[in-house]
Amino acid sequence: MIFQKKYLLSLALIFPAVLQAGDWPTWGRSADRNMVGEANELPTEIESGDYLPKSEEINMETTKGVKWVAKLGSQTYGSPVVSGGKVYVGTNNESPRNASQKGDRGVLMCFDEKTGEFLWQLLIPKLGAGKVSDWEFVGLCSSPAIEGDRGWVVTNRGEVLCFDVEGLANGNDGDYQDEASFFSITPDGKVELSDKDADILWVVDAREELGVFPHNVSSCSPLIYGDKIFAATSNGVDWSHKNIPAPFSPALVVMDKNTGELLGEEVSGVSERVLHASWSTPAIGDINGKPTVVWGGGDGWCYGYEVEPVMHEEGFPALKELFRYDANPSHYRTKDGESIKYATYEGASEIIATTVLYDNKAYMVIGQDPEHGDGVGMVSCIDPSMEGDISGKAIWTNKEVGRSISTASIKDGLIYQAEYNGDIHCLDAETGESLWVHATNSRIWSSTLVADGMVFIGNEDGELVILKEGREKELISLVDFYTPIYCSPIAANDTLYVTTQTHLYALGE
Repeated sequence: MIFQKKYLLSLALIFPAVLQAGDWPTWGRSADRNMVGEANELPTEIESGDYLPKSEEINMETTKGVKWVAKLGSQTYGSPVVSGGKVYVGTNNESPRNASQKGDRGVLMCFDEKTGEFLWQLLIPKLGAGKVSDWEFVGLCSSPAIEGDRGWVVTNRGEVLCFDVEGLANGNDGDYQDEASFFSITPDGKVELSDKDADILWVVDAREELGVFPHNVSSCSPLIYGDKIFAATSNGVDWSHKNIPAPFSPALVVMDKNTGELLGEEVSGVSERVLHASWSTPAIGDINGKPTVVWGGGDGWCYGYEVEPVMHEEGFPALKELFRYDANPSHYRTKDGESIKYATYEGASEIIATTVLYDNKAYMVIGQDPEHGDGVGMVSCIDPSMEGDISGKAIWTNKEVGRSISTASIKDGLIYQAEYNGDIHCLDAETGESLWVHATNSRIWSSTLVADGMVFIGNEDGELVILKEGREKELISLVDFYTPIYCSPIAANDTLYVTTQTHLYALGE
């Protein structure tokens, strides 16, 4: 625990804006991406409420333990973040906040943290490529990263975008002044702006400027480190699921957070080997005194990089690779000398969940697009201070956890890891030993949250499962929200946020 205190202190020095007490300003709360919140008196007796007659609004008189509820679109996958008195969440445009701006779009909505009042929105028109690169009605899947008066997000069409947290309410700041065209569904059209619209400061289109080909939808939550922003590009396969249109385009990039200038890219060959898409979110930690970016690739390998780009021998800036680890055992990739077909039950998987840094170690789980169903999986614990190809050199592995797209939460030496089949596993972080399993009997896309002595997670049946934190399994409560929960719950300023496909709930006293 002495190391943990030193580690948290070093993170606080490196990421002062990320670790503001009480807030949850980025995916995973902090740059180590460990889904653990600081909160007290979170509710366990909760009633999600009934709809008002002929309405999609919740009758607050029928709720219990609910501070406020905000109506979102019809599909919501962008888990919320909370910073500076505001709540941000990614959804679609099927419940338009602006009646003049209808149609299929990704939307980042911003609400007042105390009241749930709608403040402003970022409208992102779709690519028009259908399910291939920007799936219809899926909306915005990225959680933004907030630091001070700025935020950054990866849009559904593959852009890295910086915005003013006040929206246009405090004027159109920055050099970017073309919001009216950006929000328009037609390339040559414009919309009438108001103080309920986002204020874009800069935007970089990774498809145009980096040549990437996002598969299905772009999905990554950016990582802020000093004056840099790290983001995965979602580069992947085409509609055939066999051809890779952009095998030499980067799967992970670093930009100047103030301007969007490209500072470096990975040259590990991830896109050449990508199985589906590189959707995972990067993490960063002080590994034995050395800041290290740790990231799970769409090829099923975990990589470590130095934070400062170096000049590649071919004359462009690149991320220096420190280590790589194949998160799939060899028998998931080949059998009897033949490659195992991708998306089969016994085959290899990519890394979609975020790799978590804890106690100078990196923890990851492999998984696939939920459309591919169940399959073999594995949780790995590695030493990220090692160098070179460290495949087969994990501290431990656990194959009892099947495919998963859920990021782990780790606290007091215990890992809480969900599996796509609906099971929640508790593992010993030192040994990988399975301590208990709780079956929810429903699919899980959400990630576990540990806060206030409890473990929270949502499932596809719309249930919020609340378990007691610890080595012995104890179910505290099962709350029905009646609508699928694909986003991860978060805790900020003693409030629990639960996001269903259609509503955002702020829960607490």
